[in-house]
Amino acid sequence: MTAFPCKPASLAALALLAGAAIAPAGAQSAATEGRKLAFDRGKGNCLTCHVIKGGDLPGTIGPELKDIKARYPDRDELFAIIFDETKRNPQTMMPPFGRNRILTEQEINAIVDFLQTL
Repeated sequence: MTAFPCKPASLAALALLAGAAIAPAGAQSAATEGRKLAFDRGKGNCLTCHVIKGGDLPGTIGPELKDIKARYPDRDELFAIIFDETKRNPQTMMPPFGRNRILTEQEINAIVDFLQTL
């Protein structure tokens, strides 16, 4: 068997391509988990107040959740809204999911990943 010499630049390019192939799968996995949490009536429970594409029996108290990435290009802002919207809007009806420990930071991040796919 003959070995082919690899240049360091070729190895670096392969490593970058391998990382790029893995990242979307990880993001997709987080978005899938976020969808489950958002639709879970015992956890995120987003459908109680929001219309979300693919969700059953949505509420209409909150705004429809669509075009989220365009509306909230800063993912940290969206995270903060879910974590504790009362900091931004003291009159909100949205529960402070993070502050009240309804959701963990990891769960909120997964929901943000999901919402950014809408």
